[in-house]
Amino acid sequence: MTQAATPAPATRFKVRIWDLPTRLFHWLLAVCIVALVVTAKLGGNAMNWHLILGQVVLALLIFRLLWGLVGGYWSRFGSFIPSPVALKRYVRGESTTQDRAGHNPLGALSVIAMLMVLIAQIASGLMSDDEIAFSGPLTRFVSGELISQATNYHAHWGQYLIYGLIALHLLAVIGYSFKGHKLVPAMVTGDKLLNEPATPAHDSAGTRLLAAVLAVIASGASWWIYQLGHSAAF
Repeated sequence: MTQAATPAPATRFKVRIWDLPTRLFHWLLAVCIVALVVTAKLGGNAMNWHLILGQVVLALLIFRLLWGLVGGYWSRFGSFIPSPVALKRYVRGESTTQDRAGHNPLGALSVIAMLMVLIAQIASGLMSDDEIAFSGPLTRFVSGELISQATNYHAHWGQYLIYGLIALHLLAVIGYSFKGHKLVPAMVTGDKLLNEPATPAHDSAGTRLLAAVLAVIASGASWWIYQLGHSAAF
């Protein structure tokens, strides 16, 4: 009897999916969100750090919006926002490697939801006033009614939405890891092993320099917004 030949292992393609600026954004944002929750719960003098961390997150979000226009292929909104056709293929289990190489269609929608909720949380924080020791830098530009609504949203609904989205994100990461999709290592190294070739993200010294310039611009914009609360009214 002849022994059956052992099937050759399937070829795997190592593809750069997440450029370095996107990875740094992701992990810095995660650390800042945890620190924001901790400082909010501690209150008191910790609120000074809460304010600083909020300023950092605002800079990160401004950077991510800019990077979503000019960043690496899979970081651009035009690349990872799923089309109705791609979403339909994914739901039917017929998605292609290109559909799933970056964020899969459902994952992309969750990222968009997270960015929108974080923007709303930061915006509401800028207009919040706890009437004790904290007053957002934009409170002097809006009505008392809007301040009250923003404060209520920031302290309640906003943070609960963030908790819910974070929980869904972590469950998705754990679920996909059981299916053999290692999402965390890809967000560390930037590379994924795929069954088929896919469009790689451009991640060169030039793109990283561009990201550094955009980070400076985003930081300056965030600082300017926060300084509005300290500037004298004329």
